[in-house]
Amino acid sequence: MSAESGIPTFRGADGLWEGHKIEDVASPQGWFRDRALVLEFYNLRRKAVIEAKPNRGHEILAELQEDFDITIVTQNIDDLHERAGSENVVHLHGEIRKVQSTVNPNLIHELEGWELKEGDKCAEGSQLRPHIVWFGEAVPMIDVASEIVSQADILAIVGTSMAVYPAAGLVHYATDDSRKFMIDPNLPTADGIPNLQGIANVATKGLEEFRNLILGS
Repeated sequence: MSAESGIPTFRGADGLWEGHKIEDVASPQGWFRDRALVLEFYNLRRKAVIEAKPNRGHEILAELQEDFDITIVTQNIDDLHERAGSENVVHLHGEIRKVQSTVNPNLIHELEGWELKEGDKCAEGSQLRPHIVWFGEAVPMIDVASEIVSQADILAIVGTSMAVYPAAGLVHYATDDSRKFMIDPNLPTADGIPNLQGIANVATKGLEEFRNLILGS
């Protein structure tokens, strides 16, 4: 969704995250093994997010709020949906511009600027970490997301490999008669999903087509 804003997809085709092994930068084990590496990794991504701008795909979804009751469920950790004007956004994997206590995960706040450093502590005195759901950790918003999908009349799945769970399983909460659209230049296999239409395109162009289809133009 955000690739056309200049934010690279987190996981490359080689299984690495911007040249790093997943377990080194996106797991509790990686945090305890090399905190400085993890902080640097997310600091650079945070800086890139701050410098990026919403693309036309983000804008289209925000504009569709004039005609539909829309909730966005995203695996992305940037805030480009919000900056484009979307009002209801559920972040499954956390938010890069927020930080949380390493002791009390409910203690979360916005980070000023882009850099989180060793020694930056929460009000309770513990080191702050990125507000990101790492591999091996629970996904707190997955139940909220599954309820949203189960009530949807129209479901758009944009720019995902459908390979990362539990998010990839959300489509199965949709009702059989809901209209479903999958938008990706390389459409993943989605056998057994009723009432599904594929749009083989990048997010910006694919969402233009999606908008025309659901508005009947």
